[in-house]
Amino acid sequence: MTDPTDTRLSDSWRRHALLSPREMGEADRLTIAGGVPGALLMENAGRAVADALTRRWSRRPAVVLCGPGNNGGDGFVAARILAERGWPVRVALFGERGALAGDAAAAAARWHGPVEPLGVASLDGAALVVDALFGAGLARPLAGIARDAIAALDARGLPVVAVDVPSGVDGATGEVRGIAPRAALTVTFFRKKPGHLLLPGSALCGATLVAPIGIPDSVLDRVAPDVAVNHPEWWQAAFPWPGRDSHKYTRGHALVVGGAVMTGAGRLAACAAARVGAGLVTVAAPTSAFAIYAAALTGIIVQPVPGPPEGSDGGIAAFRALLADARRNAALIGPGAGISPATREKTLAILAARKRAVLDADALSVFADDPTVLFAAIRAPDVPVPVLTPHQGEFARLFAPRRPREDPTAFPGIDPTADKLERARRAARASGAVVLLKGSDTVIAAPDGRAAINEGAPPELATAGSGDVLAGIVLGLLAQGMPAFEAAAAAVWLHADAAGRHGPGLVAEDLVTALPCALAALKTRALRPAPA
Repeated sequence: MTDPTDTRLSDSWRRHALLSPREMGEADRLTIAGGVPGALLMENAGRAVADALTRRWSRRPAVVLCGPGNNGGDGFVAARILAERGWPVRVALFGERGALAGDAAAAAARWHGPVEPLGVASLDGAALVVDALFGAGLARPLAGIARDAIAALDARGLPVVAVDVPSGVDGATGEVRGIAPRAALTVTFFRKKPGHLLLPGSALCGATLVAPIGIPDSVLDRVAPDVAVNHPEWWQAAFPWPGRDSHKYTRGHALVVGGAVMTGAGRLAACAAARVGAGLVTVAAPTSAFAIYAAALTGIIVQPVPGPPEGSDGGIAAFRALLADARRNAALIGPGAGISPATREKTLAILAARKRAVLDADALSVFADDPTVLFAAIRAPDVPVPVLTPHQGEFARLFAPRRPREDPTAFPGIDPTADKLERARRAARASGAVVLLKGSDTVIAAPDGRAAINEGAPPELATAGSGDVLAGIVLGLLAQGMPAFEAAAAAVWLHADAAGRHGPGLVAEDLVTALPCALAALKTRALRPAPA
């Protein structure tokens, strides 16, 4: 039976879907099988490139670099249309013209100008270059003449318009196959691909324009994409805005486990949880640091909890007593917690208490020696799906490949050479948790296979404490009942939006104070009618 809450079933998810090259190929195939000629799709694609180019640049000498496949066919169409509009255009082809086949050969036949062999000299006299050499499905590194031409293109600093992706960028992963040009503009078709958002490819695409070329949205019923751009449109219906009858007890009670030394981490997380709407927030503070938390926090409950060496059991009994209060429905552990047996035991206690949970930083690293213990606790009956929020280093520690053991069911780890999207999705499946793999191209992956990639995160987020704020935002949304995958996605979006509103000079505390503006903008967006 299908789950009616599954975002993949929504039109908004499909509007923001990301298609792998294989899925895009299937969309093309289904469209052609439905009666739309492939030649028309190519004509529309080439025209979209020419249209985008002429909107952004004045007339100037241009060279179109065409490859041997359909990407090259798009280039031939673009060249023909530019010439019809009075642009001085040359075409350079990688390979033999007689080797072109199908729609690409037909497009080349409609180009009546000369076709020169691709080479470094092809760039001579050009003031703009259209890169139509290879599309998103390139499976091997660029080499030979193609590599030389791309290297010369970058060396000359010419503006580049890429067709589909800059040649050499893997559309599925964002990896660069040997070399790729830095485009000022990339024109892709129907839907973006993961490689448009994932590093390092995303940094080479420039502005990315998605052009309609005649592929109907109905093909997505068959393609069923699992990956989308992280966009409010598909999760805002689940956002927990307060209603007229709301009060603090209906908006959830978030618990933050504070550390004894790095007290700022827990305080940032607690303030972020409160800002995003949690009705009450409690910091479980070590007795030794109680005065620090109590003096710094207003509007946040500070509950002293014995810890080593004050408690013979590391304070676990007192901590479990805190968890016994059912009103404390969500908990965060990790920021500033320390890698210790106490952190390990408290993490397992949160999961055993069936709390909605965010596990970050030290709460992940503490299980590096045996992650199966953590994964078993996550998968125990009636445990709500938690959110794990690792950066690359913490992810590598928790999900590192391991030597085979006598137990064939032991977690084998995740290949670190896999691309970021694939690593996050494998981690979510292996752990049973939503995995929020941080970075400027943050990936959010759910155990059921859904994944979202964030775009537009400003570089100012690379500052100490910003991850603590992010974990607190996730916590606050979980406390208010937002589903784990949607809560993680919304938190990432709000976090980036708040940073963008502040701009240069950002420190972590600024994210907390910028959150109300980000929330106000999100609420205004939510009140707009959905696109038809």
